[in-house]
Amino acid sequence: MATKKTNPKSAAASKKARPEFDNMKLHDLSEAVKLVKDSARAKFDETVEIAVALGVDPRQSDQIVRGTCPLPHGTGKSIRICAIVADAKMDEAKKAGADLVGNQELVDDIISGKQPLDFDRIVATPDMMVVLAKAAKLLGPKGLMPNPKLGTVTPDVANAIKEGKAGSIEFRAEKAGIIHAGVGKVSFDEKQITENIKTVVEALNKAKPSGSKGVYMQKMTISSSMGPGVKVNLSSVAA
Repeated sequence: MATKKTNPKSAAASKKARPEFDNMKLHDLSEAVKLVKDSARAKFDETVEIAVALGVDPRQSDQIVRGTCPLPHGTGKSIRICAIVADAKMDEAKKAGADLVGNQELVDDIISGKQPLDFDRIVATPDMMVVLAKAAKLLGPKGLMPNPKLGTVTPDVANAIKEGKAGSIEFRAEKAGIIHAGVGKVSFDEKQITENIKTVVEALNKAKPSGSKGVYMQKMTISSSMGPGVKVNLSSVAA
């Protein structure tokens, strides 16, 4: 039986597919960002993602971590926003850049399935929450239900829409106390990704709940959509 020969060039290319690093080591933030960018090999512009383990139990009402955070360099993603507002606010919402604007009729279409949920965020004025409550069971599980704590229920719909379009992200601690968030694209330069990450960490610190005891921010890992996770030394983020 003939032995299949290995192409030396192909083998070398394979070895260079991703930089070798110790995945158990804590890396300074700048080094971690570089490793993530160098490790991205997909044919599309991968999202840079962070996972932060917090010392909280979200099942306790006084340990919930939730909020929004405008990123200085945006997310690199086009955000589709639906605005549910009274007639008097419709022109304001359209001028601010909302992709879809409506009132009770639009909510009824969402409930019936006539209007697909092909948007990333819903912004609403407080007076429309009674109407939106009918769609809570549909929107809640998809993370689309507007919430005053997230800034998506507000009289100032124009500002909420503009912030969302500019790259404001929402974060919420999951059952295990972990926050997941997209903080840019691998096409961003290292400085942009680093500044976005530091902004999110700052927002998480500000959102520290009163019930959190002991070490609040415990671990952080960053990665690209298809790449390996890189552990980050949290002290380097603060620096």
